[in-house]
Amino acid sequence: MTLPAECGHLAAELRQLRRRTGLSLADLGRSTPFSKSSWERYLNGKQPPPRQAVEALCALARRQPGELLALWELADSAWSGRAVPTSPASPASSTSSTSPTSPVGPRPVPGGRRRRTVLAASAVGGITLIVTASLLLPRGSGPRHSDGAGTTEKPIRNPGCSAASCTGKDPVRMGCGGAGMVTDLRTDTGPGSRQLELRYGALCRAVWVRTSGLQPGDHVELFVAGVPDPQELWVSEADLGRYAATPMAAVPQGTAGTRSCVTPGNPADGARVCFG
Repeated sequence: MTLPAECGHLAAELRQLRRRTGLSLADLGRSTPFSKSSWERYLNGKQPPPRQAVEALCALARRQPGELLALWELADSAWSGRAVPTSPASPASSTSSTSPTSPVGPRPVPGGRRRRTVLAASAVGGITLIVTASLLLPRGSGPRHSDGAGTTEKPIRNPGCSAASCTGKDPVRMGCGGAGMVTDLRTDTGPGSRQLELRYGALCRAVWVRTSGLQPGDHVELFVAGVPDPQELWVSEADLGRYAATPMAAVPQGTAGTRSCVTPGNPADGARVCFG
């Protein structure tokens, strides 16, 4: 089967975005609700990706999803066949002439071919206009939906957990870090270039620490008021050059009193430091 142009365009954009993250297919399988084999099919255009997969990859790449979601809408319509215009049935198609001088079968509708051509051209023109407009948007921007008082990015509407069920789970895999879902409560800088971002997912009602600049062997802890055990992240070689996050913790008593700590794996880099 020939891959629709819109689907090929989306797959190419997703492959480029994946390369920017530096993540392997196995990494994507561990960091999102979708398996390694599913990502292989999505990125090669063998299977249409669900909307949530596009949003999850954008979250990993720290890119606003608006532009890619516009492409996804076009690709989804093309793949499902909704974008193919259908011509109305001819009134003469249900009857045939019995006259010996008339051909048997439906009579062609005058201008039918021309009308289908116009419809197809209109569809292609509309697709070109939408794609062109999306590509002209500044990187990181995208279609926004007005709520009357301002504009907000459309969030992921079905995260995989909420409150207590999120405790101990990966925020990206559960879909808790989508656009419009995260509040950055605090950003702290530890020894060297180590950075800890305390994040709160409103729909998931949980907090986690997203890290960058850490080194293998570093240890990050997240403490929540009223919860005896911390959520912990041990940094490995696989985390170098990308964001890594602690598991989430529900916040039964609110975000006040939430504390994060980092202990460098190399004692020469300093001692344990806590924030909050």
